[in-house]
Amino acid sequence: MITIGRLAEYAGVSVKAVRHYHERGLLAEPGRDSAGYRRYTAQHAVDLVKIRTLAAAGVPLARVKDLLDADPATLAAAIAKIDGDLVERIGRLQRSREQLAQLRGGERLFVPDEVAGYLDALRRLGVSERQVRLERDGWILMRTASPEDAAGWITEKRELVDGDPEFRALYLDHDAAYDWPRDDPRLPALADRTRAWMTGRPDRSETRPVQNPAIARLAQQSQPGASSPAWDELARLLRG
Repeated sequence: MITIGRLAEYAGVSVKAVRHYHERGLLAEPGRDSAGYRRYTAQHAVDLVKIRTLAAAGVPLARVKDLLDADPATLAAAIAKIDGDLVERIGRLQRSREQLAQLRGGERLFVPDEVAGYLDALRRLGVSERQVRLERDGWILMRTASPEDAAGWITEKRELVDGDPEFRALYLDHDAAYDWPRDDPRLPALADRTRAWMTGRPDRSETRPVQNPAIARLAQQSQPGASSPAWDELARLLRG
C-alpha cells in the first residue's frame, strides 16, 4: 500500500496536485485504514501518471476525465491528435527562438542583415558584448549619415573577420586591451603589430576619407565606453 506522499513522488507531482485531482474526480480517492490514512495502490499510481502526462501535454483537465474513460480506439485517436498539436507547438516555439536569435541585442531592428550578420560573427569570435554594442551603434550612425561609406566598410570588415587570422587576433587583443592599465607593457607591442598590419593594407577603406567626416566624431562622442585609458594610450602610440 502507498501513502499519498509516496504516490505523488512516484508520479512526479505534488501532494496538492493529487488532492486537486481527487476534487476534480479524475483520480479515485481510496478509503482510509484503521489509522485514518488513505492507502493507494499501484493502479492509483498508473492512473496518476496518465493524468499528469495528459495535463502536461496541454489537455484541459475537463477533457482528461473523458480520455481516461474512453475506449482504446478513441484514446489512441485522441493521443495522436494531441501529439500532432505538440509537434505544431514545438515548431512554433522553434520559430520563435529563431526570431529571438535574430533580434538578439536588437541589432536587426536598426541595422541591415549584413551588419547584423557581422555582429553575430564577432560574437562567435569571442568579442565582448561591450565591443559588439559599440560596433552596432557606430554602424547605425555611419549608415544614417554616410551609407556609401558604410556599405564599403561592412563588406571589407566581414571579409577580414572571415578570412584574415591576423585581423581576428588583433581585434581580440584590442578588445581585451580596453581593460588594461594605461602603462601596460603589452600596449607598445600591440601598437607595433597593428601598425605593421595597417602598413600591409594600404587600400583599407578606413584609410580613405569618409564623405561625412563629422559622423566619425559623433560616433566617438555619443557612445559611452568608446574609449579607455589603455585605448587612449594605444591611439597615441599608433600616431607616434
